Amino acid sequence: MTQAPDWACLLGGMPHPAWVVALPSRRVVVANAAAATLFGRDAAALVGEPAEALAPAPEDQLWWAAGGALGPLHSDTVVATAGGQLRHVSRSIGLLPADDGTATHALVVMCDRSAEHRAETEREALLAELQATLEATADGILVTDATGRMSACNRRFAEIWGLPTELLQRDDDAAVQGWLLRSVVDHAAYASRLQALRETPQAVATDRLALHSGQIVERVTRPLVCGGRSQGRVWSFRDLTERIAAEARIEAMVRQDALTQLPNRAALADSVAEATAASRRDGSTYAFLLVDMDRFRQINDSLGHDVGDIVLKTIAQRLQGCLRGEDLLSRLGGDQFVVLVKPADAAAAEAAARRILNVVAQPCSVDGATFTLTCSIGMSLAPSQGTRIDELVRNADSALGQVKSAGRAHFGLHQARAEGDRRQNMKLDHAMRQALVSGRFRLQYQPQIDLRDGRIVGAEALLRWRDPEMGDVSPARFIPVAEDSGFIVAMGDWVLSQAVRQAALWHQRGHSVPIAINVSALQFKQPQFVDRVASVLAVSGVPPPLLELELTESILVHNADEALHRLHALKRLGVRMSIDDFGTGYSSLAYLKRFPIGKLKIDRSFVSGLPGDESDAGIVRAILQVARALGMKVIGEGVETEPQREFLQAEGCDEFQGWLYAPALDPLSFEQRLAQVKAAPPQAAGPRIRLVS
Repeated sequence: MTQAPDWACLLGGMPHPAWVVALPSRRVVVANAAAATLFGRDAAALVGEPAEALAPAPEDQLWWAAGGALGPLHSDTVVATAGGQLRHVSRSIGLLPADDGTATHALVVMCDRSAEHRAETEREALLAELQATLEATADGILVTDATGRMSACNRRFAEIWGLPTELLQRDDDAAVQGWLLRSVVDHAAYASRLQALRETPQAVATDRLALHSGQIVERVTRPLVCGGRSQGRVWSFRDLTERIAAEARIEAMVRQDALTQLPNRAALADSVAEATAASRRDGSTYAFLLVDMDRFRQINDSLGHDVGDIVLKTIAQRLQGCLRGEDLLSRLGGDQFVVLVKPADAAAAEAAARRILNVVAQPCSVDGATFTLTCSIGMSLAPSQGTRIDELVRNADSALGQVKSAGRAHFGLHQARAEGDRRQNMKLDHAMRQALVSGRFRLQYQPQIDLRDGRIVGAEALLRWRDPEMGDVSPARFIPVAEDSGFIVAMGDWVLSQAVRQAALWHQRGHSVPIAINVSALQFKQPQFVDRVASVLAVSGVPPPLLELELTESILVHNADEALHRLHALKRLGVRMSIDDFGTGYSSLAYLKRFPIGKLKIDRSFVSGLPGDESDAGIVRAILQVARALGMKVIGEGVETEPQREFLQAEGCDEFQGWLYAPALDPLSFEQRLAQVKAAPPQAAGPRIRLVS
């Protein structure tokens, strides 16, 4: 005990917890303030504590039991504070020899490592989390140090590169790097890239590697920086093989026709652009052939769309088989194909078209049904007739329309004049629609004269149009365009309402003059046509017999049953009906006698040759005989000479109209003519006719 104060001074200068234990009793005889802090107790309270109570680890108990004979003890252990907390410490126990060399006491020194232990635990948790993250990612990860040696990698890295497990376990960097080098297709580029990255440690790089396995791997590398200095690199490897294949499939779907596997319109547009670029470089020309199957709808309607699809695939194979090496076949849609003939002039395009006509016309046999198809081909030449797909399609389609109109199963080359006509028609159609809205249309009325006494017995309403830019536009010019565009329906409806309004006005003034209007086939076919006529008559209050509808022969022979139903409905309304331009179309007498038609109108083409042309005279007599047999009246139009009028009168025609009596007049002039006729005395032997301008 005499040495205790010396030990107390010794322990008081030590920064770590320390205490002295008497060996015989194995109890603490002195402890410093750091020990008191470690255990959360006063230093005095530690005196007398058993040595095993402060450090109860098995190795401590063994050491004290041996009385220090085992030599110094150094190890890590865990101790408990007064509050029950565990502290991780490094502990050392050694004997304190006396002057005579004997040891009666031992020194215990502890270093509190709790903070370090927590840091290590947290670091291990972070490392475990990082490792789990790396293993969970779909990318292969490789970490290398500043010298290029492998520091870490995940399993996905080995999977992507096909690295054997035993190779990784050997920890042989050279062998792994050799495996990677042998796996890539382009060895030289791979090695060169690695060398460039070694020379620029701070570089970030992305590239793609093609492997001998067929894989496409994206490689991304970034420097591993610590303390502002590069400590190595992190590499990520992503297998793009499936994605690239999927993109290729999607691209094929976008640019490939699903049925025939041919290039579609999008791909064709690119091919046209490439061909146009080539023609600008070398001055070459190429042909654009639009191939349309004739009456293909009959295949779908009679045999079904499944058979139709088989036929389209068969046609695609045939077309492909008759092309030259540089030619391109594409499916535009439906039953239309496009052939780019490169290079080609008009003669080469014609030769290709003939080959196509021949292969398409070969017999087809599907599911026991044998049939023959034909096709029509419209052609345009590039770059003179277009450099973009929309231009070439439009021009080829124009030529195709001409081929279809001429009977199909042939080919035709686009003509610039037809294109000009189409543009003019578009301009004319727009101008007509504006004219109707702006009130630029007007009606004039040509008198219809009774051949027996010269009375005005009717009027034909004729449409006139004066445009601010084009001037007076002939009906022969704008009526066909209106029929083609469908605008004839709106135009005809306007004529109907205006003519009935004029008839009502004259009727109120004491002039009961029937007004005849022309009805187009398209207008007559409208579902509400009969209701529209009834509505106009009801609103105007005009007697229905004062309205006469002039119909064409085509209306009567196409879908005759439906036409008959509408004609009887119109008859019940009380309106009159006649057939315009009789003899220029085709009429079935069997149908004609069933229709409630009251008048036939001899076309001006038969009247112009009277009386000298025997053919015209014979046709007129035949029409008059048919009319008498059917109980109908007859009117001749386009009468311009007195001999023409006399012939018609002599043959028993009922009425006439034409410049011999008067041209088409405005409403006021027509009404004045009515007044003049009423004031004139009756004539005994037919009217005295003079040309009126």
